[in-house]
Amino acid sequence: MKGLTHEQMAQRVAQDIPEGAFVNLGIGLPTQVADYLPRDREVILHSENGILGMGPTPDPKDEDPDLINAGKKPVTLLPGGAFFHHADSFAMIRGGHLDICVLGAYQVSRRGDLANWSTGAPDAIPAVGGAMDLALGAKHVFVMMDHLTKKGVSKIVPECSYPITGVACVNRIYTDLAVMDICSQGVVVREILVDMSFEDLQRATDVTLVKP
Repeated sequence: MKGLTHEQMAQRVAQDIPEGAFVNLGIGLPTQVADYLPRDREVILHSENGILGMGPTPDPKDEDPDLINAGKKPVTLLPGGAFFHHADSFAMIRGGHLDICVLGAYQVSRRGDLANWSTGAPDAIPAVGGAMDLALGAKHVFVMMDHLTKKGVSKIVPECSYPITGVACVNRIYTDLAVMDICSQGVVVREILVDMSFEDLQRATDVTLVKP
């Protein structure tokens, strides 16, 4: 079963970011979404280390070591972009001023619980960062992750076994196989992204999926 590449996943997420949205892109895969936002669409990207108005990833020759996102990756700043205090950045998050955050995940449960900062392993690095604030502070939480682990285990689970980042906070899941919404009726499949049937997708998923 061959799914989308991470770049293709980022392109698919970028399609759903609306004009005028204030968006935080989490560390890891979600940062790639910035490179695929349509140039004719104004989207204001926020980083919790105190930036508003980030642009695409810079060319290596144009990287500025003082201009980095919360994941310490080089970024660009669009005209009108701004820097501010760390505390002000979290006040924006906790005050409900972000429309969307896109986060990576280890697991998402059938009711939208998110586990994305630790596998609980003895040698795991405790690095929740701003994820808890984003999961609860953003108006909509999108998750972008592979559908299966490297061992072929579903990352969409009945109950998260890893430490929880946020309870019932995820609205939409983008994987390399499908786009799914967490709704009152369950995990609803909105789009299958590869050449596979609904039944094939169900066999790859540990929760009961719902047809739209």
